[in-house]
Order: sequence, then C-alpha cells, then structure tokens
Amino acid sequence: MSASPLKTDTQTPYSSDALMAILAPVLSQLRGRIAQNAPLGATGWLRAGGAADVLFKPVDQEDLALFLSALPPDAPLNIFGVLSNTIVRDGGLRGVTIKLGKAFTQVEDIGDGQMKAGAMVLDGTLAMAASRAGVSGLEFFSGIPGTIGGALRMNAGCYGTETKDVLVQATAMDRGGALHVLTPAQMGMRYRHTDTPADYIFLDAIFQGTQGGDPESIRAFMDEIKQKRQDSQPIREKTGGSTFANPETSEIAAAGLPEGTKVWQLIDKAGCRGLQIGGAQMSEKHCNFMINTGNASGADLENLGEEVRKRVYERSGITLRWEVRRVGEHIS
Repeated sequence: MSASPLKTDTQTPYSSDALMAILAPVLSQLRGRIAQNAPLGATGWLRAGGAADVLFKPVDQEDLALFLSALPPDAPLNIFGVLSNTIVRDGGLRGVTIKLGKAFTQVEDIGDGQMKAGAMVLDGTLAMAASRAGVSGLEFFSGIPGTIGGALRMNAGCYGTETKDVLVQATAMDRGGALHVLTPAQMGMRYRHTDTPADYIFLDAIFQGTQGGDPESIRAFMDEIKQKRQDSQPIREKTGGSTFANPETSEIAAAGLPEGTKVWQLIDKAGCRGLQIGGAQMSEKHCNFMINTGNASGADLENLGEEVRKRVYERSGITLRWEVRRVGEHIS
C-alpha cells in the first residue's frame, strides 16, 4: 500500500528511506505487510492525524521477532492496536510503527474460569467470548473501547473493575525479540497506568473469571453496561473514550473539593461542556469525551484538551492527566 509523501526530518538518520534500506536484508523473509508513509491517524477512532514513516503489520509472533531483529535498537518504535484512545499529531510518526494483525485476534476458554486473548482482541469480544463460555467476572470489558493490548498498557477499567483485578499474566516481546511473561505485580499496574517498558509489545494475556456462570445472566449484565454507555456516552461519535483520568484522592483533598469528585464534574464546572476548537469538541453528552465533529485535525484535538486542562486548573487548582495518548510530530 502507499500514501502521499510525509515530510521527514532530514536531521534524523532514520528517515523512512533509511529504515527501509536497513531492513532490506530481511524484507524478502517478512510475511507481513510493510509500507512507507502509511496513513495512520485517519484509521483511528478519532479519525485525525498524520502518517507513519514505516508501518509494519506482522503475520505472527515469529514474523514480528524477525522484523525486530533487523531494527536498530535506537530507531523510534511505536506500537498500536486500533488507535481507540490516541491522538496522532498531524506531522505523523517518525521511525517504525507496528500494528499487530489477525494472528493476535484469537480468544479461547482455557479452563478453570480462565480466558486467553490475543493483544488485538477487542475488549468487548473477550467479554462476549467469556459469556458464551459461562465465565463471569469479565463483563466490564464490554464497556471499554479498544483492544486487550491497550487495556494491558493502561490498566483500563470501568464500573469498578480494572484490568489488573482479573489479569493472571501477560506475554510481551521486547525489541530484541525476547519473550517476557509478566504478572500484574511485575507490571506495576495502578490506576490507568503500568510500569511496563514502553517498547514491550504485548502479544496475549490470560484473565481469571469465575467458571459456571449462567450465560444469559452474564449477557444481561453486559447489556446493562451497554445501555449505560449508550445513555451517558457519545459512543456513536468519532471519539477516543475518556479524555482525562479522574484526579487522585489526595489531589481532591488538597483542592478542598468534595470527596469522590470526578473529572467530568471539574470539566463541567470550568464551563467546558460543548467547548469547541476547530473540528474538535468536548461532548455535550459526556464532557470528558472529546469528539471529532467531522473535520478536526490532530492539532484541534490536542489544543482543545490543553485548553480544558488550563480552564480546569484555573477553576479548581487541579492539573488534569491525559488518558488519551498524544503521539507523533507537530507540523511546524
């Protein structure tokens, strides 16, 4: 596949052409798809942003390891799933971007209430597979946008349960091609964060549910979660889920705010519900959701988020932490 040219910093030794030259010895052995200047932002859920210098979609684990073996250890490396909670800046991404393919979309019941899912399995797909297997306790995944890889990376959660609460272990590959089996403790999982090295590529994970649940009851709970999302969130818009993380209890106390104050309340009180910059808008329905109204650029989205952070700080003294990732280069 091809795309329109992307302006690349001539100072870097790893322009797209330079990277392709470095990878030349293994290109004929790679089975996955590789492309230069590949559209990236337009494929994400926010539908905005630039292209990737080099985009590789490995066929399987062995293909990924071969690719990494040829990649210089200091070349920029980006890993994405379906870009559900990511703003890609308009100047695109330098270096190599890896997007896992079909081989990483498998999910299976491995017994004793455990489900194994590839990193590209949609969170909702895992929840549905668990319901069919009569495994309860994983229903909350049906309320999380994105993939299992993303859920592992940010310890995603909703409705009182986080990924760390049900994770048994995750398998990741480092950029040298070595495999690592990690427990939640080793990953340092906490609210919307893990300490796993940024260049580790999650391949799959095992989750612990409870065997013997009634599939109909499980699906009823999932339907309840779905209805709550439809009633309270702009899920039919071009959005990336929650934009900012809830403040820590200590931050709320230091600001003299009521215990349990949520981020959407801070945004609302700062007058940011419906706030718009260019084609980017904070949703009227749920003001912690940023939406692309149709023609937003990556800059529109990021600038809107920063304006919200500014106004909330001026109003409450709390500095909001981005939950949506911002990656790539600005256009100068």
